[in-house]
Amino acid sequence: METRAFQKIHTRITNITKATCSLKATGVGYEELAIVHGKLAQVVKIKGDTITLQIFGGTEGIPTNGEVIFSGKPPSLKVSDALAGRFFDSFGNPIDGGPEVEGEEREIGGPTVNPVRRKQPSELIATGIAGIDLNNTLVSGQKIPFFADPDQPYNQVMAMVALRAKADKIILGGMGLANDDYLFFKNVFDNAGALDHIVSFVNSTEDPPVERLLVPDMALTAAEYFAVDKNQKVLVLLTDMTLFADALAIVSNRMDQIPSKDSMPGSLYSDLAKIYEKAVQFPEGGSITIVAVTTLSGGDITHAVPDNTGYITEGQLFLRKDTDIGKVIVDPFRSLSRLKQLVIGKKTREDHPSVMNAAIRLFADASNAKIKQENGFDLTDYDERTLGFAKEYSRELLAIDVNIEIDKMLDTGWQLFNTYFTKAEVAIKEDLVSKYWPEEEGLEERRKKEPSEAKA
Repeated sequence: METRAFQKIHTRITNITKATCSLKATGVGYEELAIVHGKLAQVVKIKGDTITLQIFGGTEGIPTNGEVIFSGKPPSLKVSDALAGRFFDSFGNPIDGGPEVEGEEREIGGPTVNPVRRKQPSELIATGIAGIDLNNTLVSGQKIPFFADPDQPYNQVMAMVALRAKADKIILGGMGLANDDYLFFKNVFDNAGALDHIVSFVNSTEDPPVERLLVPDMALTAAEYFAVDKNQKVLVLLTDMTLFADALAIVSNRMDQIPSKDSMPGSLYSDLAKIYEKAVQFPEGGSITIVAVTTLSGGDITHAVPDNTGYITEGQLFLRKDTDIGKVIVDPFRSLSRLKQLVIGKKTREDHPSVMNAAIRLFADASNAKIKQENGFDLTDYDERTLGFAKEYSRELLAIDVNIEIDKMLDTGWQLFNTYFTKAEVAIKEDLVSKYWPEEEGLEERRKKEPSEAKA
């Protein structure tokens, strides 16, 4: 942090806790940065002339006569086109060995966009992942979380979305990333030649946890520059919001605030909403879409973090391991995009809603067949066919490593219908069936060739 001439140096700290210190000072603003005995800090409370500072690196080693120098401003980020292709820390400092970014300095953490300036989201964001694009289509200006167990490859999924998404800029906000994860993102982006449209802000496991609190605001300040100033379609990827919430809990506990559910601060809902509500579609064409990972502890969806997130966001995407194919899939039953109806069949092919609904209904029939099988009941011919369909559907469309265009996803769906079912069983409108049903031999043609006694 730069020091300015004539800055007043305070040397009388009145109170020190595990994460904060207090002193008497005037002319100080909320969220202003400061240096306390060589450690970076931020103003978190002002009561009269008593100022409470949160010390990012912890208060260990700070004496009561330690020097306190206020910066005169809250955290900020220099924004320009030069952000693209770069990796920064929680404070916007380069960590990729490149030069400092020159540009306009903007405060982070500003207010959300006035509703009058918002437009109803209506643009498709294609990710190439069929479990998302086919069943849970994303819309520009949407906010949606991935709910995933900690052992699932959610960072790999985020990297895939970053590489495949049809967006002008991708902003990655990594919180509590292991060094391996940071290097993974860096290598994947580098090797794909995609760095020119990706900006990354990273807080690693080696950095103080409370520094994570700055990452979403840094990422969204960069996103607002590209969406507002440049009218670009921006996708913000945040991982992991549970670690962000843990950092909030650390700060509130050290400040002796009374915890709420699951040891989280009482302000958790508004702290999360302040981030997610930055998602917006502007009438001028720019947009900010937010996809965030929320890891679940033991799959507990009722934990305060996913629980509060569900009230704020427009759906959720669930990852789970499909034991039949040994791959991670986007779960079609627990995932939901509440805005998908704004684009499916409108920005995508006319048969999209029908293919999506029919496939999920047949996949549900397969789940019922599996329960019958596990309980020792005999399976009908239809049950057997639904199980075969479900396995192929998972492998060809739901698995997260499937990377195809939406039209190809729809064609694949029709091929699977043709292989395993009759037109009547699929139950899609006749005009769509006559237009899209594959011409090659399927179940109905095979049945017509069978002897009449075999059918009976």
